[in-house]
Amino acid sequence: MSFKKKYDLVCVGGGIMSANLALLAKLIHPELDILIVEKLNEVAKESSSAWNNAGTGHAALCELNYYPEKEDGTIAIEKGIKISKQFEISKQFWAYLVEENLLNNPKEFVHPVTHYSWVTDKENSDYLEKRYHALKKHYMFNSIEFTRDQKKMSQWFPLIANNREENEIMAASKVGRGTEVNYEVLTKAMFKVLKEQYNTPVHCNFEVLDVDPDPEIDWTVKLKDTQTEEEYAIDAEHVFIGAGGGSLLLLQKVEIDEKEGYGGFPVSGEWLVCNNEKLINQHEAKVYSKAGSGEPPMSTPHLDTRYIDGKKQLMFGPFAGFSPKFLKEGSNLDLLKSIQIDNISPMLGAFWQNLPLTKYLIEQVLMDKEDRMNSLRTFMKEAKSEDWEVMKAGQRVQIIKKDDYETGKLQFGTEVVSSKNGSITCLLGASPGASTATAIMLSVLEKAFPNIVQSDKVQEKLAKIVPFYTHEVTEDLFNKQLKRTKHILKL
Repeated sequence: MSFKKKYDLVCVGGGIMSANLALLAKLIHPELDILIVEKLNEVAKESSSAWNNAGTGHAALCELNYYPEKEDGTIAIEKGIKISKQFEISKQFWAYLVEENLLNNPKEFVHPVTHYSWVTDKENSDYLEKRYHALKKHYMFNSIEFTRDQKKMSQWFPLIANNREENEIMAASKVGRGTEVNYEVLTKAMFKVLKEQYNTPVHCNFEVLDVDPDPEIDWTVKLKDTQTEEEYAIDAEHVFIGAGGGSLLLLQKVEIDEKEGYGGFPVSGEWLVCNNEKLINQHEAKVYSKAGSGEPPMSTPHLDTRYIDGKKQLMFGPFAGFSPKFLKEGSNLDLLKSIQIDNISPMLGAFWQNLPLTKYLIEQVLMDKEDRMNSLRTFMKEAKSEDWEVMKAGQRVQIIKKDDYETGKLQFGTEVVSSKNGSITCLLGASPGASTATAIMLSVLEKAFPNIVQSDKVQEKLAKIVPFYTHEVTEDLFNKQLKRTKHILKL
């Protein structure tokens, strides 16, 4: 294998993040030399794999954990607005790629699937109605509907609403513009564009051993061919670490102050997957409910229509579990290796502050299939065990970092850790990562290549690729772009 001595950008990891970053970089500045390396023998096999993530186009349409209730009883909607905008940025990027004939058939990776929120009991129903009124006032969500009527819910999602007692208290909201996304197919399609149009292939079976500072260049990336055991040293002006759960362990080897204090808490997952075609065909929705007290946001139960391996699927979950691995294909020593002097205090602090989470994970680990089926039966009263199979989901590493009091807090979401000069960036965390990948990678480009991004030529190009990037998002612009992407992506 032969590599160039020096690259403008090295992307570590063959997932949706590296695909977005490398393709955006090539679109705005084709002359950039980019190297992409992946440890496994194929791209999109960890967090980006269709079976390893929820596939929800996270536009904050149905996910209730983005909308906390304040002490005064009002609903905070700011986070939902931000995520909704970020997902629309992703859609605009996909639409541009389709318009330019770089992606051929959007139906291969994105489908229109209505997003619903559904809750039971009076307290949760009252909360959902308050959320509805708060969102209805904002132009991004003014198409939202709300009901407490079981008959209406039977039309929306019959598998859930049917076979209920008349006196059961329930409520639901609906947003029709929701999507289901196969990020594995999308990731592979983007890497195909990079290879065929920009001569930038992904080099699989290459593990990054270390990233060291170089006084003359910026960084030396040490690689190992996992098949031949041969090692290489590559010079890079910029490095992006987008290796999913494996990012933290590599970041800890990098000599930058900004990494100090970061730790990670690994969480595994499982789905119940339906094998009954009749049931699968009765459900065309993503229905999210509310996480229970002490449960993490990513445990929010949902019954989802999926499109995977060319077929319509039906999944329920996720069920959380614990594994010391940071990747599904990782090592049982990952968690132990991640504990260092600078993050011991934050990790212990996060542990003591999240004892209910520990209890929840233990309970989840001890669940057998019938326990999982009983959870499903809170959604589907008549669910039969023979119609469902347990399938392993992906591995996530939640961020632990120092708070203002130098103890630790467990964070849910994604975060970019960057050196002061932007020459090295690392993405940590989990959901809603894939859905907001384009917006996140645009911010990485700004840090890594400010002179390129700020040029008039590139600003003009970015305005074509992602109109929300260079314009203030007004109601008129939002509706115009929503209509445009709906048409181009066949939604």
